[in-house]
Amino acid sequence: MKYSPFFLFAASLTLFSCGPGYEYEKHYPFRGEQWAQEDTLDFAFSITDTLAIYNLYLEVEHSAAYGYQNLYTKVYTAFPSGQRIGELLSLELADKAGTWLGNCSGKACALKVPIQEGAYFNQAGQYAITVEQYMRVNPVEGIRSIGFLLEDTGQEREGG
Repeated sequence: MKYSPFFLFAASLTLFSCGPGYEYEKHYPFRGEQWAQEDTLDFAFSITDTLAIYNLYLEVEHSAAYGYQNLYTKVYTAFPSGQRIGELLSLELADKAGTWLGNCSGKACALKVPIQEGAYFNQAGQYAITVEQYMRVNPVEGIRSIGFLLEDTGQEREGG
């Protein structure tokens, strides 16, 4: 069977344009670009393979007029066993000179912030990530959306 050069080009473009393998991805948009402290964001996903290695990201879309260098958040993880842990995270949105990190176009910027790379889950079952804004102002203005992404790296850890 003979393929035209156009078909081969289109097929290779399709194969190479595929993004990372996200096992889970969910975004919450904010009306009026305002994220109130009571607006908790819940992300629930199942893990079946306890040997797989994952990268966990928060994706922040904010206005170019956002008034801060970072965004303080509290991130809670609920495990299948019922255990729940929390951590305060500062998501750096700009460098020390005030230049936005990530991709900015027009009046919006988007940044994928790694919150844990090379992670694995010891227990199979249902997990839940809860994210809360933890700024000193309520609501914080200029946040357009927050997303959580669970990327399968295609790698496995040794043993179990």
